[in-house]
Amino acid sequence: MSSASDARRIANGPSPSQLVRARHAAGHHRAPDLNEDQQPAPPFDPLRLCIFATVALLGWVAGPVALAVFAAIGFAGYWKARRRGLTTSNCYLRDTRLVLAYLGILLIAGLWGIYVLAARLVG
Repeated sequence: MSSASDARRIANGPSPSQLVRARHAAGHHRAPDLNEDQQPAPPFDPLRLCIFATVALLGWVAGPVALAVFAAIGFAGYWKARRRGLTTSNCYLRDTRLVLAYLGILLIAGLWGIYVLAARLVG
């Protein structure tokens, strides 16, 4: 980087006094995270953790019924997406065939669990 580009970068950003005032107003003494537009980065939203906890709660409360329902919904969604051309997923397994196999196994396990619960209730 040249001194001219450094000067432009600094001139485009907030002044040091603005950074210090913002830092003291927020009650902390570290420099704020800035992105390319020199705007403070939004704080991390752990929404996925809330979703995971909710799914775990439903699984705990509803047991194999919840497993079968979620697996069936996931299987149907991936089946439709694969028929439309999706071959790689953001899922940890990546390949949609592996995801479909995994969800199919979970669906079978959920249905087996429902059968075992029903057998216990009846007999």
